[in-house]
Parts: sequence; C-alpha cells; structure tokens
Amino acid sequence: MEIQGKQENYNNQQPYKSEKKLVAGLLGILLGTFAIHKFYLGYTKTGIIQLVLSIVTCGIVGIVGFIEGIIYLTKSDEEFDRTYVQNQKEWF
Repeated sequence: MEIQGKQENYNNQQPYKSEKKLVAGLLGILLGTFAIHKFYLGYTKTGIIQLVLSIVTCGIVGIVGFIEGIIYLTKSDEEFDRTYVQNQKEWF
C-alpha cells in the first residue's frame, strides 16, 4: 500500500515551468526595441529608460532587448523565475 501511494505521488509531479519566460524571451527578441519585455516583467522604470534610449539612438539600443530575449530563453525555468521574477534583476 505504501509503495503504491508513493508511486502515485511521483507520477503526478510535473516539472517546474515558468509562466513568463517564453513570452518575455520572444518579446525581447521580436520587440526589444520597444522594451515590451521589460513592461511585461513589471520593470516600468527600466522599460521607459530603454524605450527613450531606443528613440534617441534610432533603435540601435534594440540590440539590448534582443540579447536579453536570448538570455531569458537560455536560462532554466527555475533560474529565470529566481533572477527576474523574484529578485527583480532589471538588466541582463
């Protein structure tokens, strides 16, 4: 009986999945120039700074969003949540 109960608990466990990682990564890659990924993660002040810099430099700062999008997607789900959702790391 005990073994069967443990097996049921083990089979019902699902791997950890970040809710914001994929969307934030794709927004960073596709719309990094507009800092949409920053606003999506709740970094309003940082998003405004990146947006203003992007306007001033005619979109050249958009490469920062592209790089951040790649970084977001290459991190594990747990590491992404720990770094960008819980600890609120705003840049890279």
